[in-house]
Amino acid sequence: QVQLVESGGGLVQAGGSLRLSCVASGTIFSIKSMAWYRQAPGKQRELVAEIPSGRSANYADSVKGRFTITSAKNTAYLQMTSLKPEDTATYYCGMDHRVRVQIGRGFWGQGTRVTVSS
Repeated sequence: QVQLVESGGGLVQAGGSLRLSCVASGTIFSIKSMAWYRQAPGKQRELVAEIPSGRSANYADSVKGRFTITSAKNTAYLQMTSLKPEDTATYYCGMDHRVRVQIGRGFWGQGTRVTVSS
């Protein structure tokens, strides 16, 4: 099993930046892919950024050029810049021993709330 703990969320003004972290513990040697998803109130959880196994990072069109996903050892990061009010959501880190992280499988954190004020 893998446990994930996110941190770094908070309240920021539009145009500001935040860096989210996701620390993995447990059977982390099996991890091959990681991703960040987000869910705004009343909306479905959506992919923000991912690093599939053996591939380069992918981003949602809405965050391209503003967000960057990286990883180091047992930690995944999401650097968010030029934040917009529409980026307000709870951000979830996901990891999997499969090629890609998908909703409904793998390992997930509890989420960290990001609020962007206008």
